Amino acid sequence: MTFCVAAKVDSGLVALADTRIVKGNEQSSKGKVAHVHHSDGSLFFMTSGLRSVRDKTSIYFENSLAEKQKGEICHLFEAANLFGECLRRVKEEDGASLAAANLSFNLHAIIGGKFSADEAPFLFYIYPQGNWVEATSDAPYHMIGQTSYGKPILDRLLSSSSSLPETLALLFLAFDGTRASVTDVGFPIDCIVLDGDSGALKRQRFTMAELQETTHWWTNTLQAALANFPREWSKDLFEP
Repeated sequence: MTFCVAAKVDSGLVALADTRIVKGNEQSSKGKVAHVHHSDGSLFFMTSGLRSVRDKTSIYFENSLAEKQKGEICHLFEAANLFGECLRRVKEEDGASLAAANLSFNLHAIIGGKFSADEAPFLFYIYPQGNWVEATSDAPYHMIGQTSYGKPILDRLLSSSSSLPETLALLFLAFDGTRASVTDVGFPIDCIVLDGDSGALKRQRFTMAELQETTHWWTNTLQAALANFPREWSKDLFEP
């Protein structure tokens, strides 16, 4: 399975993706996020679904984007449209053969970035049909893959006013909660931060060993919160 999440806040974009690949009894690591520098800006994209569809769509998209002349694509939504076109092309080419093998054409993608004509970064969720929706101030994140376990903490604490470091911390906690409950999501993780003012994009990979102290701190913090949890409301249930 996959865990990919990205958020748009006032100061920029933050994204996180796991790297675990499970195939039958085999387990390996492979990146699920890519970043591309175009003449008019930079973007990242992450995907969930069949790896073969992902790789073919990615090659078509990156090649198509590279062939665009300077000024042809100066808004991120135009790059999102291009990704959708490439996705539909792959479906036309491979959809029937995948269906014949009882495989679903199920590629979902998140694309974020900032191009020259964009006043601020944008973040889009792209469906298998190639259409998209935008992240907004009242719905500031998109998540694909294993989406059930990470949503509560984001829905409760993430807002458009969250700082970039706070946002990355929340995305990590969403990943950590997912990792604790399923076996097909895990380290290493790839993290991306895009500064909203400059458009500068930074990427770094973290291993489990590098973040072990952080995960232990979070577990200890939750245990301490449980010990101090208000129980006055339920005391009658435990009295003789």
